[in-house]
Amino acid sequence: MSAARPLPETGSIYLDARGQDRALRISWHQEAAVVVLSLWRDNLCTGSFRLAVDEVPDLIDLLRAGLDKSFASIYRPDPHDTLDDTAVRPRVS
Repeated sequence: MSAARPLPETGSIYLDARGQDRALRISWHQEAAVVVLSLWRDNLCTGSFRLAVDEVPDLIDLLRAGLDKSFASIYRPDPHDTLDDTAVRPRVS
């Protein structure tokens, strides 16, 4: 387990929903043609995964499909809502 190092220019950090100083770091390493996903806890790397750049679109598709499905179930329009989204609404000044 290694100590924290600066994140490359093209990367990001996502905090774990459970808190407790857990995070996911994602960093692009163009020189190696990989994206590194690493798990962190209390500024220590506890695990990492190197994803080949050519597999990134599949991961994005999976995340997008899950997100679309989640939003579809959470933000389902109310069938009793009579407001027509195409209707002209009065302008409020």
